[in-house]
Amino acid sequence: MARLTKRPCLSCVALDAAEAGKSDEQEINPLLPGLPDHLALLCLSLVLPSLLYSVCRSWRRLIYSPSFPPFLSLYAILSKRNPGLNSSSSDRHDDDDDDPIGLYCFDPISSSWSQLPSPPPNPPLHRLLINHPSFLSRSLPIQSVATGTHLVLLTGSTVHLSPALPRPLAFHPISRRWIVGPLLCHPRRWCAAGSAAGAVYIASGVGSSYRPDVARSAERWEPSCCSASSRWESIAPLPDGRFSREAINAVAAGRKLCMVNVQGRALKEGVVYDIEKDIWEDMPPGMLTGWTGPVAAPPPADQGDMYVVDEVSGEVRAYKWEEDRWQVVAEATEARQGAVVAAVGGGRMCVAVAGGGAVEVVDVARPGKTWSVEVPKGRTVIALHVLPRMKAPIKPFHALIIRVLSPAGSDHSPTRSGPLVQFRGGSDGRHLALTRISGKYVGLFAFNADD
Repeated sequence: MARLTKRPCLSCVALDAAEAGKSDEQEINPLLPGLPDHLALLCLSLVLPSLLYSVCRSWRRLIYSPSFPPFLSLYAILSKRNPGLNSSSSDRHDDDDDDPIGLYCFDPISSSWSQLPSPPPNPPLHRLLINHPSFLSRSLPIQSVATGTHLVLLTGSTVHLSPALPRPLAFHPISRRWIVGPLLCHPRRWCAAGSAAGAVYIASGVGSSYRPDVARSAERWEPSCCSASSRWESIAPLPDGRFSREAINAVAAGRKLCMVNVQGRALKEGVVYDIEKDIWEDMPPGMLTGWTGPVAAPPPADQGDMYVVDEVSGEVRAYKWEEDRWQVVAEATEARQGAVVAAVGGGRMCVAVAGGGAVEVVDVARPGKTWSVEVPKGRTVIALHVLPRMKAPIKPFHALIIRVLSPAGSDHSPTRSGPLVQFRGGSDGRHLALTRISGKYVGLFAFNADD
């Protein structure tokens, strides 16, 4: 007859300190056997996160922890595919609310989309309008920028065609927190917006109506220095007000901010803002001629890297400052024709194509390597940005106060670890921790709420 093995019993009472210290110690599995975790972290941080993700659960959790260097992810502002002024409830998706846009992050390691935490209620995003009955042939722009540390929502229009955001909303991925920026000196829309050296820049545009002084004005703000006293600072005004015709992305490269007044292949004008000298200069003719589609640069564009994807041919070119010319890095392809917006980071260019219904990724370091990313169902891309990965959410958990009665010599014995006594028991390896209360050790059994 097989010998019966006693299983540990649990009861909701306190455990004497003397009783807790009788058993042998049992260590928690380290990241790398034979190395302290802080040294193992230094070694594992040199390995590609995609490799760590596929090895084991502990390494998978590690790459999303605050102590691991964050990898880059793709952030997207998405609209409903067919937004209407009077959408019926049957047309809504389960994750829809009154906001016309959705804020998403694509994790390249797990190849999955997740929504960003909800932004503050003021200013409300439901005031943003994408389709207006007076502009049936085009969508109203919603402008945003990425500073390298923050995703910043800047401008949009209301149903009355006035500025929808009197102050910016900035999201910090590492902390998963939103901040509300200071009031703009001149709330505006249809402007040029970009970022450089961690600061946000807006130039030209219109308010509720056209004003020449607003059309020539420009401002800057640093989200990382956001406090009660932070303000938008005025910078040198534009030479004229001809840059308020469209919503334009200002692209930072080589300590300069470059922008044109019309998108695509249309006849256009271009200017370059010198950040250090605080002056506006004419855009080099070669740069202006080759600006034939969405242009983007890496988050810290200190080397002057700037890429354009031709909206007609799909060809990707890199701008060479010294020679004032665009050099082909990826041949024309039908997959990138009709490019809408683009973002660059980590040696890859992400291009919204098919009217914003998909994202084509080009490895600019190895131009022959491309792949596609599907956007969430029922959504289209308004804007793309590359930023550090979002901090993993903290799952809610429950705790039970218990007493552990373990048979002698079992694997469920308590072990001291610093100020606590920890347990590891059962095939699932769940952890229990003892803490001292009124001279006795009380056990806490933690488990996820969805277990």
